[in-house]
Amino acid sequence: MQEMLRVEHVSKSYGEHKILCDISLALAQGEVFGLIGLNGTGKTTLIKAILDLVRVDSGSVYCMGKSTHEPDARKHIIYLPEKFQPSRYLKGSEYLDLTLSYYGKAYDMARAEMLAKRLDLEPHVLSMRVGNYSKGMVQKLGLLAAFMTDVPLLLLDEPMSGLDPRSRIHLKHMLLEEKQAGHTIFFSSHILSDVEEVCSRIGVIHNGKILYTGEPAEFRKQYRQAADDTLEKAFLHAIENEPA
Repeated sequence: MQEMLRVEHVSKSYGEHKILCDISLALAQGEVFGLIGLNGTGKTTLIKAILDLVRVDSGSVYCMGKSTHEPDARKHIIYLPEKFQPSRYLKGSEYLDLTLSYYGKAYDMARAEMLAKRLDLEPHVLSMRVGNYSKGMVQKLGLLAAFMTDVPLLLLDEPMSGLDPRSRIHLKHMLLEEKQAGHTIFFSSHILSDVEEVCSRIGVIHNGKILYTGEPAEFRKQYRQAADDTLEKAFLHAIENEPA
């Protein structure tokens, strides 16, 4: 299986505050990888380092074998930030058309409406300005754009944010379909039950360090205190026993 993403010994500090400490990990094609950690532990900074949006102190990041310093490597990546807010003056369809144009692709209205329905977004809202959208509708628009690009690597920072339970279920099904299509998904989430349900592997980050990478079931086994412990409880046990 082709290696899609490799992070090698990445460190990042802001002044005296170390955000990332010698982070290394790799993702294979067709993998769904979930990054979990408390607020302020480096999740978003790591994603920005992958995208070359922050200059790291040391280390390298590669997408499909090319350094992400190179624009040619980043064209294989779509990023949905946690605080996603497109221009309120654009119509939904205009935002999709603009995003797809960055990847050299044309806007397909029929496909957009089909995927919108799957995300529980009424297709007629694509003709509305984003300023009239609710938080959940804005999030679905961002997800819709990510899926429509058909790029091999999706970086999704808290993709379940603002979604109701039904929409979360639909999204999880679509993420698994992306995996079946051979796309790689790297996402962060505070909803550990969702992570456990869709991820083939997870990474646990705490105090800027990777504590664990591997299968969710193995993490539960390694850090549980009771046989029926959930991933959430195992996560709490792991970080509570980790020195600062």
